[in-house]
Amino acid sequence: MATKPVTDPFVLHACELLSCLGPCKAVRMFGGYGLSVDGMNVAIIAWDTLFLKTNTETEPRWLAAGARPFQYEARGKTMSLHYHTPPDEALESPALMAPWARLALEAAVAARKPAPSRKPASRTK
Repeated sequence: MATKPVTDPFVLHACELLSCLGPCKAVRMFGGYGLSVDGMNVAIIAWDTLFLKTNTETEPRWLAAGARPFQYEARGKTMSLHYHTPPDEALESPALMAPWARLALEAAVAARKPAPSRKPASRTK
């Protein structure tokens, strides 16, 4: 079954903004879109808003820039994912988006790395 090409102007614009990372692919998901580069999820679009991937290391930079976290309601609770809005001016051009896109890619790469395994301490006699 072939997927329908993306025609939503905002989604196409978001992919253009993220093009500094490489070819951006948009896929429909949960009423919005997932945006990926080289198979890594770097952004989502929900409620006509672009959210870029973050993590605990990069989140302070996003918050300092006035970013809003991606939040939704589930079972009466507010849930959050590690995605934040970029600054408004970053939506104006790929050049202004580039530093935020690189932070999102950094978070996506970090998310792919396996967590360090904890080996039990070896016993020596």
